[in-house]
Amino acid sequence: MKTGSGGSEKKSESKIEKHTTKKTDWEFYAQFAIIIVLAGILIYSYSGNQSETGNSIGVRGIGTVSASSVVPTGTPPIYGDELGIKYDYVSANNPEVTEKTIAFLGSIDTSETLEGADLERYINILYNLENGISCEYCCGARAIIFSSGEMACGCAHSYAMRGVAKYLIKYHGDEFTDEQILEEVGKWKTLFFPGIMEGKAQVLKQNGIEFNYINLASNKYRGIEQGQASGTMVGGC
Repeated sequence: MKTGSGGSEKKSESKIEKHTTKKTDWEFYAQFAIIIVLAGILIYSYSGNQSETGNSIGVRGIGTVSASSVVPTGTPPIYGDELGIKYDYVSANNPEVTEKTIAFLGSIDTSETLEGADLERYINILYNLENGISCEYCCGARAIIFSSGEMACGCAHSYAMRGVAKYLIKYHGDEFTDEQILEEVGKWKTLFFPGIMEGKAQVLKQNGIEFNYINLASNKYRGIEQGQASGTMVGGC
């Protein structure tokens, strides 16, 4: 991976076609269409409330939290193209690229040093803001750094998260607020623990808590999903 490289994504759209005829036929088709729509709504509502596994997680009485709505995809803003990385590079389906991406982000942590105001900001983001952020499912550390700014967890995921924070503070400090940096770190944490984070998103929604990556991944609601969500990690600890 080198600075300035990027990738492409592909998407598709569907089309709807409309048809009319004489009055008697139109009335018949209109009635038939209404029946189809009502049946579709009933089927969708039923499947949404019943789904508890697979790509959607059932949320009692309030719809579903889908995997695609929780796990970030595409290219990270600003720094993604610079570093030649995508959120999609971390996936259980491609362990080799996953490990390389985590190691690459971790190398930023070990090679960059913050001082003065940058260090204070680093401590605020990873330790103080919303009670900081932790690796959590890989180790029991209070946060990925100590209050001094020194590393508190030695797992690969923590190195990667610290690397993202350091890079954004040092090279894009004027373009990202502290909250936005914590959110970016939270996105990578979500990629490292997708299953349990999907489950946590479900629990947050059940409790009427807004979904965003700070609420999901920081220590703000740490442990709220205990006993209600589980999953394996992506990438080595």
